[in-house]
Amino acid sequence: MKRWFILTGMIIFIISCYSGKIKYPATGAVRYRLSEEQNRFLDTLQYRTFLYFWNECNPANGLIRDRSSKKSPASIAATGFGIVAWAIGAEHGWITRESAAERTLTLFRFLMRSEQNPSPSATGYQGFYYHFLNMTTGARMWKSELSTIDTAWLLAGVRFAVHYYSQNNPVENEIRTLGDSLTFRVKWDFMTLPDTGHYAGTISLGWFPEKGLHEIGWVGYNEALYLYILAAGSGYQNAAKAYRRWLSTYQWFTPYPGLAHVGFPPLFGHQYTHMFIDMRGLMDEYMQKKGIDYFENSRRATLAQRRYAQENPMGWTGYDSLTWGWTACDGPGPSYNHNGKKFNWYTARGMIGSRYIQYDDGTIAPTAAGGSIIFSPQTVIPTLMSMMKRFGEKGLWGRYGFVDAFNLT
Repeated sequence: MKRWFILTGMIIFIISCYSGKIKYPATGAVRYRLSEEQNRFLDTLQYRTFLYFWNECNPANGLIRDRSSKKSPASIAATGFGIVAWAIGAEHGWITRESAAERTLTLFRFLMRSEQNPSPSATGYQGFYYHFLNMTTGARMWKSELSTIDTAWLLAGVRFAVHYYSQNNPVENEIRTLGDSLTFRVKWDFMTLPDTGHYAGTISLGWFPEKGLHEIGWVGYNEALYLYILAAGSGYQNAAKAYRRWLSTYQWFTPYPGLAHVGFPPLFGHQYTHMFIDMRGLMDEYMQKKGIDYFENSRRATLAQRRYAQENPMGWTGYDSLTWGWTACDGPGPSYNHNGKKFNWYTARGMIGSRYIQYDDGTIAPTAAGGSIIFSPQTVIPTLMSMMKRFGEKGLWGRYGFVDAFNLT
């Protein structure tokens, strides 16, 4: 564990060295006071969301389904998020700490013992894991990739558990030991792309046993900010060079006055890293030059989406200041309505103002707004409560809280 602290501390120190005067400091998350009604709503939402990660888990191995369908494979990213959800459940008293710890240990033991080799039917290779796994056996499903980003989210949950389960007892001691082993056996160098071309020296999206490394690397600005910090903290030798290349591909947008930010259209790219690292006050060289930290960047991206809904340049039904939010989510399916407007199934929806629309088919995801609650609670909480009150009984609200998405058009 000490090794992790030292290496990660070095990366955070490098970022914070650029934290001079922040022109636009992060605002909103700490000073917001919840009303009693908002507290009750959020408690209910948290509880129902927790139930997903508890009920849609195989207790024999700790793997969690990608979606609630019984035929769904496990997602290693969902499993990483679930590790945190179990602990939140324990903190609220919905389950005991002992139950959360036992399930976490079951998962860690399974991951350590799972098949790690080049076989197309293995669970993982070189410390990484395939994106989708069989819920029972842990074998690779759907010919999915050995995923760097999804492994990162699995390990984000692992790193959380190593620090959360700090008691001196056999179960929690083993969680910490196995958590460190899972973290440091990942061979990040294995996923490094050649030092030529647009993705030179960056970490690849993944690897396939049938054809090798994915030719695209993690560049631009997106959820992989956490991936590079994790890799650096795990001893990745090429971290500094890869991160410089990552920064060199950032794009700055000004979708609306006062909301200029490093762009990535779907909101999940602005949210996931912040679940595990408090980015307030942290800037690298690029962000220092722009005068904001990563927290403020995500706040602006959130508010820009809300402004887009108010503007509604494509004329979709229902968009307003309390009905907004775009991210990777399900949709109505590949079809057209009577006006010739095209809809899609699962895809990354999002935009950076009305001048750069990646994809918008009238589908709104409550998770998009909800995931930004730390950045702008004064806009996000009323939005979620309004969605639940207006559309909850029409299918938007169920056993696990909000469904993935809805489309009023």
